[in-house]
Amino acid sequence: MARRRVLLLLAYLGSLGYHKAYGIDVYTEKEHVTAREFEEAILSCIYKVKKETSIRVEWKKVRSSGVSFVYYNRTFVGNFTGRAEMWNSNIRLRNVTRQDAGKYRCEISAATEQGQDAAETEVSLSVLVPPALPVCVVPSSAMSGTVTELRCKENEGFPASKYRWYRNGIALLESTESRRGKKWRASYTMNTTTGTLLFNPVSNNDTGEYYCEAANGIGPPKKCLVKRMQVDDLNVGGIIAAVVIVSLIIASCGLGVYYAQTKGYFSKRNSSEKKNSKPSILQNKSDFKHTKSFII
Repeated sequence: MARRRVLLLLAYLGSLGYHKAYGIDVYTEKEHVTAREFEEAILSCIYKVKKETSIRVEWKKVRSSGVSFVYYNRTFVGNFTGRAEMWNSNIRLRNVTRQDAGKYRCEISAATEQGQDAAETEVSLSVLVPPALPVCVVPSSAMSGTVTELRCKENEGFPASKYRWYRNGIALLESTESRRGKKWRASYTMNTTTGTLLFNPVSNNDTGEYYCEAANGIGPPKKCLVKRMQVDDLNVGGIIAAVVIVSLIIASCGLGVYYAQTKGYFSKRNSSEKKNSKPSILQNKSDFKHTKSFII
């Protein structure tokens, strides 16, 4: 029974992020800390030593690119200066920003009979950020029967925002939602994760004023400006009439050319051009006299 209690105690300490070295016990009361942006966060680090001795406390931020100091030699480093303070071995961080999010390591070291001894524990900090104004892409016009996509996106919020589209001020239901307790088939597909609204195909009934709303539960939702999309039918009759008119014009030009050829208009014109292009053999009499006198 006593052995079982010891095992349970070790499991509990492990769940607290408990680490033990020779003569030093280090753990954190909260491994995962969340805080809203511009508020404060507490990073917990608790230690126990078997004997009274000189303790050195260091905090570091762990990144994929390496490790950097947060608290070293009894002083805060970098942008933590002036907005962080030490409570025993805990950090109270004020005016938290999204750049503060990440993993932190608390290291406790002390001099022992065997020499220098150390232990550590880690704490992760997540910073909650409300969404920014989303950017919406809504085509001003679309042709009935075609595939049309509307897009909405914002990149500031954490956790990532969910999106909902509105038409003429009324929220569009997802295809999985029910209307008045009955299942229905939507003429569109709305992806609340990516923010796309797909009409496949679009119809005249989809004409309206659209806007998108982004929300992540942190702060109020944000919406983009209202944009109108006009859906028109494809004018098949007009296209056919235009093709017929163009065909008639081309046919008329062809008949005109054929008629001119049969009447010999082009051959007469060619013969007249040949006569005009013959060189003059006789010279002007005055020119001849002038030449003769010049020779004499």
